[in-house]
Amino acid sequence: MEKLVIIPTYNEVENIVAILDTVFALNQNYHVLVIDDGSPDGTALAVKNLMTKYKGCLFLEEREGKLGLGTAYIHGFRWALANGYQYIFEMDADFSHNPNDLERLYEACKYNGADVAIGSRYVRGGKIENWPLDRHLYSKGGAIYTRIITFMPINDPTAGFICYTRKVLQTINFDAITFVGYAFQIEMKFAAWKLGFKIKEVPITFIDRKIGVSKMSKGILKEGVFGVIKIQWLSMFKNYRKKVAAIATPEIVQQVTDVQ
Repeated sequence: MEKLVIIPTYNEVENIVAILDTVFALNQNYHVLVIDDGSPDGTALAVKNLMTKYKGCLFLEEREGKLGLGTAYIHGFRWALANGYQYIFEMDADFSHNPNDLERLYEACKYNGADVAIGSRYVRGGKIENWPLDRHLYSKGGAIYTRIITFMPINDPTAGFICYTRKVLQTINFDAITFVGYAFQIEMKFAAWKLGFKIKEVPITFIDRKIGVSKMSKGILKEGVFGVIKIQWLSMFKNYRKKVAAIATPEIVQQVTDVQ
């Protein structure tokens, strides 16, 4: 009950079995929680068919309708905390994130002092493969734009390959996280940074999906552009830390006090 990988899915039946088999083949005691948003292609059924093979290690949460990446991860975070996991990972189902890099993120938190470890495309040693030029421009430009607006010292703020330690997710008030697309990834990192947690970027190679359809849309890009401004605006008020901190128990109160 130490390491949980959360994989949100929508129409990933072509990838989900392979990605799960690859994670479990690492033999590093990972558990996996798939959160499926009512995929009409049978993704959830494919996961169910594997649950006997990976009994006690593979779990499925089904939601009705496509509710968004951010709400899927928050659903998973709550599930992970309720079930006692210490290291909680975000990872895509389409192999854009290499499961072999999970241990590198884990080691950054477990042994090297990080509270949040980010699989980063934009630090030395990180790179992207198979992206068209426009995707490179949107992504890199968005990263630079986010740093300029928020002053957050993270090179890849929209990265979705992450390891959070339990204390970070216990401390963040999920009800204060409002975005569902790229801005969700920025908002979570921004909240962790503002609360004083140590964030480390680990270089990875990001490989564009080979099977299936990207979930990128104009709406997600728009949320990212205007969401960054909103996040920074809200942080300028004195009560931001109190708003974003989930002060619910004496243990969490002490954690917030320790990092402030």
